[in-house]
Amino acid sequence: MPPANPAVSPVRLLAFAGSLRAGSYNRRLIPVLVEGARAAGAEVTLIELRDYPLPIYDGDIEAEGMPEQARRLQALLAEHDGLLISTPEYNGSMPALVKNTLDWISRPLADGRSGTALFADKVAGIVSASPGPLGGLRSLLVLRDALAKLGLIVVPQQVAVGQAADKLIDFGQLNDERQRDAVHRVAAAVVRHLKVYQGAPA
Repeated sequence: MPPANPAVSPVRLLAFAGSLRAGSYNRRLIPVLVEGARAAGAEVTLIELRDYPLPIYDGDIEAEGMPEQARRLQALLAEHDGLLISTPEYNGSMPALVKNTLDWISRPLADGRSGTALFADKVAGIVSASPGPLGGLRSLLVLRDALAKLGLIVVPQQVAVGQAADKLIDFGQLNDERQRDAVHRVAAAVVRHLKVYQGAPA
């Protein structure tokens, strides 16, 4: 373990939900994850992916010039130590929106460096929500694998909120206390891992 460094900067996390739908359960859930991270001492930037519209990844588009929104996302990730993601489950997997976002961010940077370097040694926490009983659990399995392949450390804690229509009554409002605490523990694990990695007291 590295020695404690009291001068280390605060943990900074980038958070988003993998859905564009106005009433998305995962857009309602991501503020709960953010709340847990902030309570653990992190600074969190919560973004909406609809503010960073991107075409489906196409090498010809990239060859003509990287989309501005992809460059903006790369710059954001570069400024943060990790990710918080709440993802829906589409047909047993993560949404194309999440995969496409990761694909664009991982492309080479403007200075020629590999985009995957942006993910290296960063830490991620993942949760999901679904109207079904499994809560999007299968999407977490796929997302965990995709993030690990990019070089992220994904904390083992995760939460899948089932019957989300009854539990996520509004944005940031999860009325199941046990699951809300579990979501907070996912975020706290990310912060704790990063503090240890950075040499700060956990």
